[in-house]
Formats: sequence, structure tokens, C-alpha cells
Amino acid sequence: MIEPIVIDGQSLTIEQVIHVAYGESGKPKVRIDDHAQKQIENSADAVQTLLKRGEVAYGITTGFGAFKDKVIPIEDVKTLQKNIVMSHAVGTGDLYDIPTTRAIMLIRANTLARGHSGIRLSTLQLLLDMLNKGIHPTIPEKGSLGASGDLAPLAHMALVMIGMGKAEFRGEVFSGAEALEKAGLKSVELAAKEGLALTNGTSVMCALGTLLVHQSERLMGIADAAGALSLEALNGTPLAFDERIHNLRPFPRQIDTAENMRALLNGSDFTRDYDPANIQDAYTLRCIPQVHGATRDAIAYTRWVMEIELNSVTDNPLIFIDEKTDQITVLSGGNFHGEPLAIAMDYLAIAITELGNISERRIMRLTDECSNSQTLPAFLTQEGGLNSGFMITQYTAAALATENKILSHPASVDSIPTSANVEDHVSMGLTAGLKLRQVASNVEHILATELMAAAQGIDFRRQKVGVNANLGKGTAPIYTRIREEVPFIEKDTVLYEYIAAVKELISSGKLDYL
Repeated sequence: MIEPIVIDGQSLTIEQVIHVAYGESGKPKVRIDDHAQKQIENSADAVQTLLKRGEVAYGITTGFGAFKDKVIPIEDVKTLQKNIVMSHAVGTGDLYDIPTTRAIMLIRANTLARGHSGIRLSTLQLLLDMLNKGIHPTIPEKGSLGASGDLAPLAHMALVMIGMGKAEFRGEVFSGAEALEKAGLKSVELAAKEGLALTNGTSVMCALGTLLVHQSERLMGIADAAGALSLEALNGTPLAFDERIHNLRPFPRQIDTAENMRALLNGSDFTRDYDPANIQDAYTLRCIPQVHGATRDAIAYTRWVMEIELNSVTDNPLIFIDEKTDQITVLSGGNFHGEPLAIAMDYLAIAITELGNISERRIMRLTDECSNSQTLPAFLTQEGGLNSGFMITQYTAAALATENKILSHPASVDSIPTSANVEDHVSMGLTAGLKLRQVASNVEHILATELMAAAQGIDFRRQKVGVNANLGKGTAPIYTRIREEVPFIEKDTVLYEYIAAVKELISSGKLDYL
């Protein structure tokens, strides 16, 4: 039996988000912590108290954005909340896939579970019931400026809760009302503050960032393995990974990468010892710890940012109740602003781009006999001329590496004013996340190509070092797994299906634990 995940707004982990989003061995149910339920109820009661007092509070008894000074009569506050959901659901572009949608729903529920947003427990429970029963709102990818949070995409999520919009359920897309009915659920009439609470916050960019941290950590391990396998194919030396070198420049993750490279190559018969005629390798082999280590730093930083954001309250305004006096305070601030996430994801995009850049250069070295001192035949084929071999695989890798350089231009340095200049600085955080996602996908393809080319190079080198020669203890199982999907390419054949098969090994995690 899969243990349920209990949310309280303070303790959600990246690993739990991944489990709920993908749940390959079964998706866990999510429920709200008992103490958090009380906090949620207190916050919702506070909103009703404010209404009875006739107090003016942003988004509760006023309009939104530039309409912040428009006071709304108490009889219209429910209409106000329905209107924000309907009017803000103007997203465009492709729809988020189901894992991303599930991550969005979970993260939004967790931030509301902290009990500072004024949403009723029953309304929040509906969002979790949808998640647990597999009702997935169709959410367009584009339309968020990253402040006031991810308004447009979150509005598409909330539409289904009021019986509107569309949702996927058991492989089919239905209207929101139909999807709820098929799952035995009922739509909700939003109370004061609830439409704003559901739509105002960073949950979409946080979902992307969280999933991409997980993907980047996976890519990091694959990049080390690909670099090590390429080094063996190119008769490289592991001397550049000597711990004495890296202890003199003690970046922790550079040291970690060097250690990992030594472990991957341990016991290899395909590397060379000290050779006075060939003292050192090209940068793409020799500097793997420095480049990969810097990327590891960016991943670690982005993980730190996302771990904080997962358990942050990011809507506006926020409700505070003094436990001693029961005094209610409503504070308007800017926790919805996605700048910390935007900068982190831009940073990570640059770092992951570098994994692709150095990998593409290793592919070039594997395929260019002049660059590898004729260690390997031109373009990794026996009958060059008649066969092009791996020539064009490097073209595609170069095209993707170049695209990544364009995508690495930071979104977070851009801003465009909205809502009649009331919302006059935005983060573009969701744009940063969408760019990062494409960068990561491109790098998966580049690394898949390198792994395939390195395996081809290993088979050519085996002819020189002997059929019984051993690969490194870490690279041997990687090579074996690749060869289960891709044979040695003797003559020209259709290659894209093989590259796709290796990319699937990477994206599915099937190479992670070898």
C-alpha cells in the first residue's frame, strides 16, 4: 500500500512532488494535515468576519489590479470571485502534460494549506479530490508574466472547480462539469477571497522548476557517464581527475565530479597512463570536473530555491490572526512575484546549456579523426565516403547546442508593465521555466547522441586493446545498456530511432542506477 502524502504548507519535498506527478509505481493520495485544517478554517472564518464588519480589503471587497480602489458591495463578493477565474483564464499555447499539471495542483494546494489565504477547507479539499481521482484541468502553457504569480494558467485550473473549462479524466477530455460528475464530485461556488487565492501565486513556475531540478539532476549523472565513456573511446587519461588537483581549487562539486569520474573509470583498460608523447587531453575531457561541477552548483542552487518556494505562501493579500487577541490583520505584499524562481531557472538554463555545449564538442572529437589523432575512423564508420556514419548526428547536436545558447538569454532581465502600470515590474518566471524545459530536452538528445557515438568508438577501440579489455566499473553497465538498444553500426542505416531509444533511456531514468 502506498503511503499518503500529508500536506501542511511547510514540509512538502521535491521528491514528494515527483512521486505525485509521475508515480510510476502508483500515485499516492494526498491529504491535509489535521492541524493545518484548523488553520485553514480559522483563515476562512476571518474573511467572513471582515465581510460582516464591512472592512475594505484588497481582492475581498475590492477589485483587482488597477481596480484595487473599486469597492465591491457585499452582495457581489461571490460574483467577484467567479469573475476573476473566468476573466483570467486567457492562457494560450500547448497544454501542460499530466505530470506537470499534477505538480501544479499539489503545489497550489500546499501553499493554501498554510492557512493564510482565506480559502475554505471544503474548497481546498475539492482541489485535492480532483488530484486524487485523476481529474486534470487542461492548462495552456503561456500567458503568465510571473507577477502577480501565474494568473492565467492557474485560472484554467480553477475553472474546472466551478464546473467550467475542460479536464482530462481517464484518458479523455471532458468539460469541467462532466469530469467532476464522472468522478463523483461537485463543483463549488466560490466564497470571498477564494478565486483570488486559487489564481494568485507562483505554483506553475514552481512546478516547472521542481520537475526540472529533478530532470537536471538526472542529466548531471548521465553527462558524467557520457564524458567518461567518450574519454575511453578516445584513449584519454584519467590523470586530470586526480584528487590532488581538485583539492587545490576546492569547489565542492568540482571535487565531487572528479571523484565520480574516477569511480566511473576505475579498472578501465581503455584509458592511458602517463605518456610523455601525449601528456594531456583536450579541454572537453580534461576539464569535465570544472564544467560539470559548475553545473552541479547551479542545480543545487535551484533545488534550494524550489524547496523554499514549495512551502511558501505566495498569494495576496495574506491574512494573519493574533492567537492571543484574535485580531485579524490583512496585509498586501508581493510574495507572488516570481523573481527568485526566474533568476534560478535562468541560471540553471545557462548551466544545462553548458552540459550540452561540452557534450557536442566531445561528439565532434569522436567523429573527427584529425581531432582524435586517428584513434577512431572518420565519422565512426569503416567505409567512409560510401557511408556517412555519424557525420550528421554531430550536425543535429550542434543545432541543438546553438538553440540552447539562444534560449539561455535570461527571461528574468526582461519586464513589461501591466494593469495600467499598477503592476509595473514582472519576473517572466514562467517564461524562464519554459525555456529551461526546452534546454533540458535538447541536452537529453545531445547526451543520447554522445552515448551512442561513444559506444561506437568503444567497439572500434576494442579491436586495438583486445576483445577481453575491460571498461570502467561505472561505464561498463552504461555501455551494455546502450548496446541492448543500439547495435554497432556497420553501414549507414536510419539512426534517429536509435537516438530516440537512448534518449528514452535517459528521460525515463533507466540509466540512473547503473
